[in-house]
Amino acid sequence: MARTSLYLFLGLSTLAATTASLTFSVKDARAQAEGFGLNRFEPSERGSEWFVSDSLDLRGKMRPAIGVVGDFAYRPQTFHDDNTTVPLVKHQLTAHLGGSLVVADRFRFGFNLPIIFDQAGNDLVADGVAYKAPASGTAASDLRLSADVRLFGEYGGTATGAFGLRVFAPLGKAEDYAGDGKVRFEPHFSLAGMQNSFAYALSIGFLYRNSRDTSFAGTAIGSELPFRLGLGATLLARRLVIGPELYGSVVAGGSGDQKLPVGLLLGAHYSVSDVRLGIGGGPGLSHASGTAQLRILASLEWAPAIEEGPPPPIDRDSDGVPDSKDACVEIKGVATSDPKTNGCPPDRDADGVQDSADACPDKAGVRTSDPTTNGCPAVEPDKDADGVPDLIDACPEVAGAKNEDPKKNGCPPDKDGDGIYDLLDACLNTPGVKSDDPTKNGCPPDKDGDGIPDVEDACPDVPGKNDPDPKKNGCPLVKIEDGQVKISEQIKFKTASAEILGESQPIIDEVAKVLKEHPELKKLRVEGHTDNVGAKLANQTLSTKRAAAVLQALVKAGVEKARLHSVGLGQDKPIDVNTTEAGRANNRRVEFHIEDDGKDVAKPKPGAPKPAPKK
Repeated sequence: MARTSLYLFLGLSTLAATTASLTFSVKDARAQAEGFGLNRFEPSERGSEWFVSDSLDLRGKMRPAIGVVGDFAYRPQTFHDDNTTVPLVKHQLTAHLGGSLVVADRFRFGFNLPIIFDQAGNDLVADGVAYKAPASGTAASDLRLSADVRLFGEYGGTATGAFGLRVFAPLGKAEDYAGDGKVRFEPHFSLAGMQNSFAYALSIGFLYRNSRDTSFAGTAIGSELPFRLGLGATLLARRLVIGPELYGSVVAGGSGDQKLPVGLLLGAHYSVSDVRLGIGGGPGLSHASGTAQLRILASLEWAPAIEEGPPPPIDRDSDGVPDSKDACVEIKGVATSDPKTNGCPPDRDADGVQDSADACPDKAGVRTSDPTTNGCPAVEPDKDADGVPDLIDACPEVAGAKNEDPKKNGCPPDKDGDGIYDLLDACLNTPGVKSDDPTKNGCPPDKDGDGIPDVEDACPDVPGKNDPDPKKNGCPLVKIEDGQVKISEQIKFKTASAEILGESQPIIDEVAKVLKEHPELKKLRVEGHTDNVGAKLANQTLSTKRAAAVLQALVKAGVEKARLHSVGLGQDKPIDVNTTEAGRANNRRVEFHIEDDGKDVAKPKPGAPKPAPKK
């Protein structure tokens, strides 16, 4: 009696403290909250090797599977405020009774009936709503009926896909947190597979909940987008599957804060004959309704194994010829109608030396210890006297060396394989072309002589410099082209300033050098351009200052000021889009336009109309 009184006192004290911390008041209750199907754990169909995912073993005809999954959920429903968490449902102990039947090698029907054996919780009032604790005792939850059809693949293969439909019959009562009181249904697509010892399974679907589209204890309740993912390893001849599973959904309806009920499991399933045992558990990853802080699972099911066909015949050398008929069981060969050679490597000249080791496979010879003469006739001519018989010498007129490659046997060395022997090759390790110049013979072509092979040279006709950018490699920094003095890199300024950055001085020096080398270019227009970010007038002013700064830099580098003038065009002449950072960067530029090239050809001013053609 004293112990009972003590427990009663402690329970009342805890309840009072919790009630005070949450500032709940029964007097403020304005509505009674309606319960719903709380349990977020939906076990896979019986016969699967996962707890929530489906391994899609849809083999056999009229093949049944039955089993039970024990499910203990700790704190599957809580109420949260800024300071305190109160469990509305402290725990649920559920047994999921289920079965499945594969009827025709790709069609499967199944059912799952959850029975709540024990649950407990707290009555509470929050935000003017009264929440009633679940009734203790046994209660049936909603019955799940399912059908699946395999669309492609086979169990045990890399990928098997299936479409399925789940329908939930309203057997459970809302006040028991065992059901919604109305039908729910869920179409879904599943994918599963195995590769060596790796296994995976995933599914996505849509759960239509036509009875609820609101919130419960601050979390959203409504139609959902459920997902399940399992990744693991298959061990012990695929009798053991172990790995993590992620399951949850995105609540598409409802008005609560938490819309992502997500849980994580680590499980293992072990098969002994037709019996499969499973154990697992893991935490919830959110505070959404029905997401247990901790879930512990155990399963037991009977799933008859598929009768496998007779084992394949032994073939130790894997040549497709069974050992019982293979005349060369340790050596991979080919099938023949002759029992003496069936499964042996080919020997075209029938001299007893297999073609793979026969230096003369089309001419009968004798076995020798020298691989270059093994299987060849005893005496062979050797015109170049290099020790390689002419019959197998790829270069019979030129003395060379023995080589296991028949195309190189008896030829002088040619490391890069360009057909130019190393003795004459100026580029031993790089394939090239023949040249009368011994310093270039066997080297890749380089028309402009800048040391960069044409195949890597972005400007093969103009000498340039090495550049890690393949679009600029071998190109000069500055070149005269299409009425402009073009630069391969932009002149850079400080942000929102006309001050030229030091990294751009080499480009300015190179432009000055080109102008000095081409005195016939009598007039050059320095144009400044911006992107469209900011006010148009400010951009116009900035481009004018930047163009003038570049002009002064060229004068400082030794270009006569009389040959130059500058103009700022602001944002009016973009060369790229202004909707991306890369495009805007391209539009922020300085250009050099030739107005007088010494040929008395008038160059148009920027923005000026083109002259009318002469009649």
